[in-house]
Amino acid sequence: MKANVETASRKRPVNLTLSEDLVNQAKSLTDNLSGVVESLLSDYVSREQRERLRKSKTVEATVASWNEFNSRFDSIADEYTTL
Repeated sequence: MKANVETASRKRPVNLTLSEDLVNQAKSLTDNLSGVVESLLSDYVSREQRERLRKSKTVEATVASWNEFNSRFDSIADEYTTL
């Protein structure tokens, strides 16, 4: 799945430190190394954003469950309070 990246968006040079041998191998496989890297980076960003959203929703659901439990049964810590 591709990330929502405008293909006509402004591009700028960046510095990366990569294995020289790996870069040479990649260049022998494509004549557009920048395009390949941009596509792979776009996929990575999409996956990471989806994973972070999934984790966030899991946390929200857990908090909602605990809040529901506490509203129905009170806090389990109330039994042990010294106040």
